[in-house]
Amino acid sequence: MGIKTKLGLGIGSAVLGLSLVGGGTYAYFNDKAEASSSFAAGTLDLNAVPTEVVNVKDMAPGDWMTRTFKLQNDGTVDIKKVLLTTDYTVVNKEGEPVNTEDLGSHIKVNFLFNADKLNDVIYSTTLEELKDMDPNAVASNVFTPLFENKKGLKAGTTDDMVVQFEFVDNGEDQNQFQGDSLQLKWTFDGRQGKGQEL
Repeated sequence: MGIKTKLGLGIGSAVLGLSLVGGGTYAYFNDKAEASSSFAAGTLDLNAVPTEVVNVKDMAPGDWMTRTFKLQNDGTVDIKKVLLTTDYTVVNKEGEPVNTEDLGSHIKVNFLFNADKLNDVIYSTTLEELKDMDPNAVASNVFTPLFENKKGLKAGTTDDMVVQFEFVDNGEDQNQFQGDSLQLKWTFDGRQGKGQEL
């Protein structure tokens, strides 16, 4: 083998060796850090005590009763707004013809600031009007003034809602309601406020 061939093979071997060494051994500093997060949704848990709105027998025109409801926020998220939906059914006395008038239009509902001062009325309406009212209107007329200083119902707190129900004596014959009954259902719907930075 000639010198040129030997020299060519030597240079080729050297280049191949260097490329293997350079390509296979390259090192660098490295460091890793991990961050984990946990997101737990809070709870809205609005309760009203007592659960029975009114249970009165033998009510006559001119009679009234006052009831206090405890609105409890048993959740972990503040309640900014409470909506109230009203529904009721009137049951006529057995054997009597169906009334053309709604008994709910003769039941006045006064929402009060407290039970001690019955003339401190927040809002006054009839059950019939309350049933047809948008829950947002009820919230702005009743709960906004009630929670005004507290800016809602904070998590873990309780507030009183005092309500007076009156069978209005309209000065006319109301005999068509004798023996009738009215079954009232209130649904309270607690809503959170706007989100905030935590």
